[in-house]
Amino acid sequence: VRTMNAPIIDPLQGAFPEVIEEYLEHGIMKCIAFNRRGTLLAAGCSDGRCVIWDFETRGIAKEFRDNECVAAITSICWSKNGRRILVSAADKSLNLWDVLKGEKVARIALQQMPLHARLHPGSSTPDICLACPLSSAPIIVEFSTEKKTVLPVSSPEAESENGAVPPRNKFSDGSAPFTPTAACFNKFGDLVYVGNSKGEILIIDYAKVQVCGFVPIPGNAVIKNIAFSRNGRYLLTNSNDRIIRIYENLLPVSDGLNSINELTNNVADQDEVEKLKAIGSRCLTQFREFQDIVTKVHWKAPCFSGDGEWVVGGSASKGEHKIYIWDVAGHLVKILEGPKEALIDLAWHPTHPIVVSVSLTGLAYIWAKDYTENWSAFAPDFKELEENEEYVEREDEFDLVPQTEKVRDSDICEEDDVDVITVEKDSAFSDTDMSEDEIRFLPAEPSSDFSE
Repeated sequence: VRTMNAPIIDPLQGAFPEVIEEYLEHGIMKCIAFNRRGTLLAAGCSDGRCVIWDFETRGIAKEFRDNECVAAITSICWSKNGRRILVSAADKSLNLWDVLKGEKVARIALQQMPLHARLHPGSSTPDICLACPLSSAPIIVEFSTEKKTVLPVSSPEAESENGAVPPRNKFSDGSAPFTPTAACFNKFGDLVYVGNSKGEILIIDYAKVQVCGFVPIPGNAVIKNIAFSRNGRYLLTNSNDRIIRIYENLLPVSDGLNSINELTNNVADQDEVEKLKAIGSRCLTQFREFQDIVTKVHWKAPCFSGDGEWVVGGSASKGEHKIYIWDVAGHLVKILEGPKEALIDLAWHPTHPIVVSVSLTGLAYIWAKDYTENWSAFAPDFKELEENEEYVEREDEFDLVPQTEKVRDSDICEEDDVDVITVEKDSAFSDTDMSEDEIRFLPAEPSSDFSE
């Protein structure tokens, strides 16, 4: 419905949402995530359920229930091909689901509640995930072996200040043990980027459990969120100083690990801390900051649009549902105001100017463009009227005039075969390298509620 009238939509309108189109309701939703194509929307609920919406029909396509987990879902994540869903829960568990079968593939228990968990983005059938527990360092978890690898959360500089290398499940700066640490994979999953409580972005080779470089952010405020854009070119951080910062990724998107290893070998021998800083400066460079100078609000669930041209962040203030949208040039272009309900999560559709936000009451609001049809762009001789006018017809306007010009024969050869099978490649997904079919929609299941 949102794309079928594309020819008559004004192309000069901004490609960002403007109004609430509708809302989804099913239990008390806590977190949401789109699949790679944006055809399915997964939501985690407060009672441990996971529901999948068909985003085209806005109907429920699937629901997962786990008898072992009745705690609230804290995060939800799709695999690249849409065949797996990873959910983290408040009962300190990670659960991996088979989407088509509706069966649980694996369950991993952690020592702390995971606030966020992300599957490896470079694999169609990922065996590892990155989890960010509430009160310990980020962890790489292998599902097949249940092996857990704790990642470093401090630079050598912070470690040397304390005189010793701290335990990996503690923070090096002596901050409160409940301070969470943000982390994310890069686009193809060969590096992990960690935002710590010292205001540093650590670039980590998780296979070697080694810090390859780090970038200190201005002010050294605690980093609460960190995320890459869909194309892997930009990195976003959200800090306690109420500023969202955008960094440009200077490493090649598809071969970051090898490139950073080359940097390590090429940087002149010097103090270890200075060397890691030098490497970090060649990996990331800051070029934008976003904040509300007037209200100084904290930000909730900031992220990029699907094409990386927009940045969106929700207000973390209680009792208001405000969404701020900036362009990457640094301009605030829109503030969306919803109901008087706190915002707890949001997601931007991968390909359309649509944002879905979750309120504290558990509703998912769908924000879309308020389209204005421009018929003059479709038909140049079309005239738009501001109000109804009485039309006076010409005397001969509807007279029958015999056809004087013979219709020319069509140049189209009716003998040619028409290809109705091949699907044109979508430029938004040109990086796909999957060998198996990607799940875009879920088959409908007949209801068993009716007795014959």
